Amino acid sequence: MRVAVGQIAPVLGDVAANIRKLDDYCARAKEAGAELIVFPEMVDTGYAMSVIAEHATAWSGGAVPALRETARRLSLAIICGVSEREGDRIYNSQVFIDTSGEIVGKYRKTHLFTPPPIEEDKCFTCGDELGAHDFDQLRLGLSICYDLRFPEVYRRLAVDEQANVLIISSAWPFPRVEHLRVLATARAIENQSYVVLANRVGSDDGTAFCGTSAIIDPYGVIVAAASADREELIYAHASEEVVRLVRARMPVFAHRRPQLYGER
Repeated sequence: MRVAVGQIAPVLGDVAANIRKLDDYCARAKEAGAELIVFPEMVDTGYAMSVIAEHATAWSGGAVPALRETARRLSLAIICGVSEREGDRIYNSQVFIDTSGEIVGKYRKTHLFTPPPIEEDKCFTCGDELGAHDFDQLRLGLSICYDLRFPEVYRRLAVDEQANVLIISSAWPFPRVEHLRVLATARAIENQSYVVLANRVGSDDGTAFCGTSAIIDPYGVIVAAASADREELIYAHASEEVVRLVRARMPVFAHRRPQLYGER
């Protein structure tokens, strides 16, 4: 499977402009042979809580119908961080759309970043489910940004959900760029899985984002990497055979002792 990551800078509060940019990046990725493209966190609205609260929509409107049409037209799977409004609640979500334009997966961010000035908890409701979805002989586990600091999420995805490609849509800021690199690589190594990290660039509401998107193989090798400050597309191949070979050479999952970890 050829995977693309679209490292973009959304326009704060301009959903229509962001939809046009997403469509353009999807077309470019398809032309380069990608079968799946992954985008950062909250790329429909931009990343500022007051703006998200104003522009978040149910998935019957906003960016998701346009993304579905793009996926169908290009026969390209899309995973994208978007807002989701349900009644009086707003979720920081990912949508997974298959090549026919159908929504086949959804993830609502389970760990909210609460320190000021971000204070996600004042805008979002936490999700309470993890999940993974099959695609092209691989199994994709969804996650968003701050989740990366919780290794339990990725172990659950790898062990319980049988994920071997860990997808991260992110709006990670510059002061902690080294944490992003190290944690993403660690998640790949410890779970012997691909990590596909789509982090945004640009600045919203005084917060500058650090890019550095990457595709990391199950051995922990960065096979594609983006800059810290430019919009760009990166690509790599992900293979179930590579996952199988890495896990066969060092069978860490067979050596786990769940009873020591308090697992059921």
